[in-house]
Amino acid sequence: MQNLETLFIDAGGVLVFPSWPRVSAALGRHGVELSAAALAAADHHARHELDAPAGVAATNDAQRGWLYFNLVLKHAGQPLSDATDRALAELHAYHALHNLWELVADGAPEALRRLRARGLKLVVVSNANGKLRLLMDRLGLAPLVDVMLDSHEEGVEKPDPRLFALALERSGAQPATTMHVGDLYHVDVVGARRAGLHAALIDGGSLYADADCPRYASLLDLAAQLDGAPRA
Repeated sequence: MQNLETLFIDAGGVLVFPSWPRVSAALGRHGVELSAAALAAADHHARHELDAPAGVAATNDAQRGWLYFNLVLKHAGQPLSDATDRALAELHAYHALHNLWELVADGAPEALRRLRARGLKLVVVSNANGKLRLLMDRLGLAPLVDVMLDSHEEGVEKPDPRLFALALERSGAQPATTMHVGDLYHVDVVGARRAGLHAALIDGGSLYADADCPRYASLLDLAAQLDGAPRA
């Protein structure tokens, strides 16, 4: 931590989350009543179930993304049905145009400002759908980071270490002084380590007690802990 110069940051699950009010409204239009709060409460459990090594190895990010929403519904106690399928299809169409992950994580802008104040270079390394830059601009987050890599644009996605290698090249960073922080162990931590980087996990649901890496409740928690560490 004392020698940290560059922080690679995942977008989904760290900086942004799905717009649960939008998801709730789409479900409601198809006769499924499920509150935004109930969906948000199911999020951590859905991502943790999704984050299995065999499942990650057998799927790509797009496949995992929509399996994730099925798991959110499962953990919110909502059975899958034709109605939920229609609602998710509607949300899929919205996502393709705008990116549905448009709810800024609590404290994320403050965290980015505090991390930058420490002199860290901030690089977003995201499995995304080609709309990452549009999303970051729309949410006002783009000016708070230095470099952004969207897997759809790069043609390679985490956990493939080539995406991290591209991020190192674009940012001029060195693996020994770079840490990647993400929300899925078998995508973010495993991928970063394959590229020779340090890695940490955002574990807002405290579901990764056995993980062999640093864990933080949020990006703001990470920034706060860094503020307590000596500067390089």
